[in-house]
Order: sequence, then structure tokens, then C-alpha cells
Amino acid sequence: MIKLLNQELVLSGKIDFANAEAVYRQGLGLIQSQAQFPLVVNLAELEQGNTVALAVLVQWLRKTPNAQGLQFKAVPEKMLKIIQACHLQDDLQLIA
Repeated sequence: MIKLLNQELVLSGKIDFANAEAVYRQGLGLIQSQAQFPLVVNLAELEQGNTVALAVLVQWLRKTPNAQGLQFKAVPEKMLKIIQACHLQDDLQLIA
């Protein structure tokens, strides 16, 4: 579900109510173990971008030691629309 490869956290599969807490804790552990930021969160392998997945990402962002500590890459289209509807595009650092 989460792999750390060369300063990139790669999410795969699906984040839903059943596994959101486990994904959050696993990812937070990996983020907090890093000494170097920014860390890129790659969402290319995420099956769907829903509000539950976005909530996990926002919580990671809040717990990251550096304000610019996380960058988000390959954000699914549905999640982008949720981000824009919630006016979060200024809070989440989206990269191409």
C-alpha cells in the first residue's frame, strides 16, 4: 500500500474507511523517519481519489515537521476536484 523509494512515498491500492487509520499511521511513521524534506507523495498508483484519501493526506501534512515538507504528485482527477472545491490548492503543494 505504501512504499518509500528515493524521497518518494508511493501510495497504491485504495484508501477507504476500513483502512484509512492504518494507512495514516504507516505513512506518518515513514514521514517522521525522514531527515530530509520535501518528501514527494506519489498518487499515480492510487485506485481512487476520494475524500477519505484526501483526509489522510491533509493529516500527514499537518504532522510533517516542515511546512513545505510534502509535495503531491500524480493527483487523481477526482481528488483534484475535491481539493479545488474545498479551496485546499494553496495548502497542498501539487507538482507535475
